[in-house]
Amino acid sequence: MDTHQLYSSQLTQWVHNLPKAELHLHLEGAIPIEALWGLIQKYGGDPSVASKEELVGRLTYETFPDFIETWIWKNGFLRTYDDFQFIAESIARDLLRQNILYAEMFFSPSRFSEQGLTTKGLAEAIRSGFKKVPGVEIWLIADLVRDHGPVRAEQTLEEAAEAKEFGIVGIGMGGSEHLHPPKPFTKVYEEARQMGFKTSVHAGEAAGSESVWGALLDLEVDRIGHATRAEEDASLLEHLQKEATPLELCPLSNVATGVIPSYQEHPVRRYWEQGLKLTINTDDPGMFHNHLSDEYIGLMDHFNFTPEDIQQFILNALESSWRPGTDSEKSLAKQFQAHPNWTPPGLD
Repeated sequence: MDTHQLYSSQLTQWVHNLPKAELHLHLEGAIPIEALWGLIQKYGGDPSVASKEELVGRLTYETFPDFIETWIWKNGFLRTYDDFQFIAESIARDLLRQNILYAEMFFSPSRFSEQGLTTKGLAEAIRSGFKKVPGVEIWLIADLVRDHGPVRAEQTLEEAAEAKEFGIVGIGMGGSEHLHPPKPFTKVYEEARQMGFKTSVHAGEAAGSESVWGALLDLEVDRIGHATRAEEDASLLEHLQKEATPLELCPLSNVATGVIPSYQEHPVRRYWEQGLKLTINTDDPGMFHNHLSDEYIGLMDHFNFTPEDIQQFILNALESSWRPGTDSEKSLAKQFQAHPNWTPPGLD
């Protein structure tokens, strides 16, 4: 093995061992394949996926609407609070295996209300699953689901406020961005801030830069998810840089859903060079077959990011976290930097 190969091998191992954090992760999209397969079998199987291999194939998408359709299909196998406790534990164990020690995770209560599952009941079940896995700290973000409209979003918000005890620290909004712009949700976001919630929204993923402007001006969010199309407007990038608005980038997700034509075209490097505050996340790793380590290695291999840049992405996530408590993000950063696997490898 030559010097370059040796360093590359050491670097890959370092990325795996590195203490990591992510802020944009969907509970229902992070279910490990083994756990999702178990749920499908629990409910009698599905003729469209006769094996785990066929399940992996089913979790492949040509367009963003195709992804949303598959998302809804998969949710059909989440029917009870026990199911949510089961996937929460499975996901937490998967995070710990990846040395992801801190995460903030969306869950979408309104997608399961027709099954008689309440926001509080779901939050309690999810928290119960997380508690079975010491070593990883996870906080919850209630997804208001824009497809269900502002009235249902307001109801979800009120229910989330009643379930704060289970670690709900913020609200977000995913779903069909191209069909539901931010403005109708202005009142809901204002109420969320009054309740003490932090706020985020998916914007500039399946819609253009106007969606990101709407997130900033109408919803006044603390963070923005994706923002891949923000670069359509140079003045928007200047605003994001000036305000140091944290962006929750999900490169491999954007390619998997087709919102970015190819990995090489992702704006992550251009955003970095313009001084935007970036975090790197997996979004729906159970549906995209990606790990956070894959994201980091891809950034180094294809966009010439350095190990020090990877460390900064992690520090950005910790600084932008919604962990409750005074200066808690600073204590998190110190904890990570003191970790024995924080320093990248060097050659003698």
